[in-house]
Amino acid sequence: MRRKLTLATALALALVMLMSSALACTTYGVGKDATTDGSTMVTHTCDSTGDDFRMWIIPQMEGGADVTRDIVIDGNTWGDWSEFPSVKNYGAGMVVGSMPQPENTYQYLHTNYSIMNENGVAMGESTCSIDRSTDYGMKVYELLIKSSTGIIDCYQAQHIAMERATTAREAVQIMGDLVEEYGWYGFAENINICDGNEVWIAEFYGLDLWCAVRIPDDAFFVCANRARINEINFDDTENYMYSPNLKQFAIDNGLWSEDSGVPFQPAKIYAPNEKPYSYRREWRALSLVAPSLNLDPWAIDYPLWVIPEKKLSVEDLRVMNSDYYQGTEFDCSRTAVSGPYGNPINDDLNFERPINMYRATYHFIANVNAKYPKEVRPLVYIGWGAADSSYMTPLFGTMTRLPSQLCTGSRYGKFDRDSSWWVSQYVQQTATQNYERAIQEIYAARDPRMAEQYETVASMQNAAAALVEAGDSKGAIELLTNYAYNTAVDWHNYWLEFGDELYGTYMFNRVDMKSAPWPDWWKEIMNNAPIRPLEEEASK
Repeated sequence: MRRKLTLATALALALVMLMSSALACTTYGVGKDATTDGSTMVTHTCDSTGDDFRMWIIPQMEGGADVTRDIVIDGNTWGDWSEFPSVKNYGAGMVVGSMPQPENTYQYLHTNYSIMNENGVAMGESTCSIDRSTDYGMKVYELLIKSSTGIIDCYQAQHIAMERATTAREAVQIMGDLVEEYGWYGFAENINICDGNEVWIAEFYGLDLWCAVRIPDDAFFVCANRARINEINFDDTENYMYSPNLKQFAIDNGLWSEDSGVPFQPAKIYAPNEKPYSYRREWRALSLVAPSLNLDPWAIDYPLWVIPEKKLSVEDLRVMNSDYYQGTEFDCSRTAVSGPYGNPINDDLNFERPINMYRATYHFIANVNAKYPKEVRPLVYIGWGAADSSYMTPLFGTMTRLPSQLCTGSRYGKFDRDSSWWVSQYVQQTATQNYERAIQEIYAARDPRMAEQYETVASMQNAAAALVEAGDSKGAIELLTNYAYNTAVDWHNYWLEFGDELYGTYMFNRVDMKSAPWPDWWKEIMNNAPIRPLEEEASK
């Protein structure tokens, strides 16, 4: 059953969404022939200041002729999914319709967005802004966003796809069908999906308009808050999918013409954006994996994908997520606002937006390898806060329980030593006291442990796969559950103790209570800095 929102309600909800959403995510997609282990990988750095970091396992659900599923707008705004579906607590979300539920659904990991289901279908997202400073951009916004009566937002599209999809291709089609039937709600979104065999990139622009492309198996893709698909081969149904009216809508509304001589470019037509906030991160990620291309950091337009010059590992992507343009003219640690000790994770870096962000909710790397059986395949590494200063712990889409540390806390509440997000923020914030020294201590505490973890995970997957082959699927899942559960708890406890040590070391901006002298370049800045006017002080 479809129920459209009234115009007044839609506008009110749109205002709430605009106030609360942050165009802040960076995502990658890597084909199986471009990785060191033959896996497909997709990533997501969820970087907004308002997202929920708690995690839940959404169980398999029964459906049938008389069973429906709620359609909820903004249903991830501080609801509680711990007893879903028997208890439906959508927080500030609004139930705006319902739809039939299939006979059975699949289990999946759910935090602010859905991450991965038991089949190894994994996905991230990057909200794509429209540059409304131009007349064209405002026209597109009015047509696709402001006037929309759709009721499928990004959260719902991903949740429903996770519940129903066995492959990335199926997930794309499921989301596309939803949008065509119920309409899209919210800004445009770029969603990266993998399944161990294929990587797909899908974009949803508004109304019932969408398209998707399969990334070549040897390729690397990046998105940084702007739509990226600017080529569609309408005759290649093996590698492209799209809504039936994708081209005609542009023609009918004066957004594009067959006679213009300009190729049909969905991203530029339906989500125009040429801001460095987005394209600089694209340049950086593409340049890191294919440096010999010598891409221009001011070029605005970059290839949808490139062929990496070396095969990529999980660790390579983790390091890329930690990037703040080190060694380039845009290096965020070299600016005056980064202070005397080169802190690249602060709120004053408005002039250049790096991949590594202080405000990150979480970041994940899905590492899905089709060589493993279904029970073993759905592997994801997740961390909290800025990637440069945090660890990542492995989870599996088939695991049956999660430790409480992953399900606890609110960024709007008090500091919580029992919350993995808060503990990661504790280390991150402490590091800002003297970043250039503290980050080296973080690397020393984290990196050897991470390297050992990668090897252990592979061993655990191999052992679990052997159990599956011997007919003990339940034992395989329990093995992976116990390992992932205990590893997450161990990381939490280790990082909390490390945070206490770090805090003691860098108290008062000192190092072990000894003075940490300012460098000469910073002294010069401070010596020449003006003081606050007296009238401003008096007006406080």
